Amino acid sequence: MSYFVIIRGPLGCGKSTIAESLAKILDAEYVSIDKVLKENGLDKVSPDAECIPAANFIRANELVLPTIKKHLQHGKNVIFDACFYHKEPIDHLIQNLPYDHYVFTLKAPVEVCIERDRKRGKTHGEDAARAVHSLVSRFDYGTIIDVTKPLDNVVQEILSYLPKT
Repeated sequence: MSYFVIIRGPLGCGKSTIAESLAKILDAEYVSIDKVLKENGLDKVSPDAECIPAANFIRANELVLPTIKKHLQHGKNVIFDACFYHKEPIDHLIQNLPYDHYVFTLKAPVEVCIERDRKRGKTHGEDAARAVHSLVSRFDYGTIIDVTKPLDNVVQEILSYLPKT
């Protein structure tokens, strides 16, 4: 039986690196909701809002759901990654995908996220890292994972919660 995994956390915590690594190890489909948002112009924040609205994340979910359902129906696992700083888009995926699921919230101090962001090719900047860290930290969902340790250790820890193939 296939399943899906949701990896959520602040900017710069290693979400994409971890999700891509999991997808490779599990031969799973990888979906970056942040990329879907950007590619479809859903990543815009209006001047009177503090962040991308939950409705935009849900719209991004709806764009990928038909393909994801096919992958899951054919026995392929799926790894989602995004900041997911609203609960509604997580609940939306869970309600629309009748498969086993695992949600992981990645945690790191804001300073760690800022430093990791600085080290990557396309940085988002300290202000963005602080803002997203604050938004994501408003709630926990699923299993909490400390990502201050080496990312390989984090991947192994997450794998320990998933079904053995």
